[in-house]
Amino acid sequence: MSGDGADHLPLRAANSECRSDVDDGWRERRRDGGVVVDVASGEIVATGLSMPHSPRLHEGRLWLLNSGTGEFGWIDQASGRFEAVAFCPGYARGLAFFGGRAVIGLSKPRNLTFEGLALQEQLEAKDTEARCGLVVIDLETGRTTDWLRFKDPVVELYDVTLLPGVVQAEAVGFLGDAIRERVTVEVD
Repeated sequence: MSGDGADHLPLRAANSECRSDVDDGWRERRRDGGVVVDVASGEIVATGLSMPHSPRLHEGRLWLLNSGTGEFGWIDQASGRFEAVAFCPGYARGLAFFGGRAVIGLSKPRNLTFEGLALQEQLEAKDTEARCGLVVIDLETGRTTDWLRFKDPVVELYDVTLLPGVVQAEAVGFLGDAIRERVTVEVD
């Protein structure tokens, strides 16, 4: 990123799988059709991404998950180029920051979701399978500092948020009895 980048930062960024306005048109461009858009101006900030997710502004950079490649990184807004920081061993969705770290949600594939994507090639090259869980990445080094793996029945995460002060959080699905036992609604 050139300079401090403050004059280039969009107030709000959104991602799209591709520019197509045809139903399901994104499926044909999963590998490189993704874009990031500055919501305020409508201008495209970056192109050539693979199923981008969770654009977030943090400490002067526009961070995002290039999910189809399995990469976490940031957009150089001067050039529009994606700069990878770390590999994520799963389909990355959901991004939050604390201190100098990023917390990223990972999902396992749904059917043939990864087929034809660089993510699948990377997983095979690293002799591993996609995971469902969380990884914590050091923003300076790009190294994984911590991780948490979820087992069945949880196979997909859609977003990540931090709960300051919560010591023992629990993930509860919508199916089964667990939600009835742990989630209550008080009625006046």
